[in-house]
Amino acid sequence: MPGTTKTMGVLTVGGLVMVTAYTVALGSNGWLWFGWVVLGLITLGMVVSRSA
Repeated sequence: MPGTTKTMGVLTVGGLVMVTAYTVALGSNGWLWFGWVVLGLITLGMVVSRSA
């Protein structure tokens, strides 16, 4: 499982970079930010469940 958690972390950070770049270039999109927050919460849940 550690590899899966690390992959989710990389995807979350990469998603943040992409959503930020999109916002800077084309303007804010609430659905993209919502999707990133959901991805971040899933990643956080995986980290917490792994440490428990």
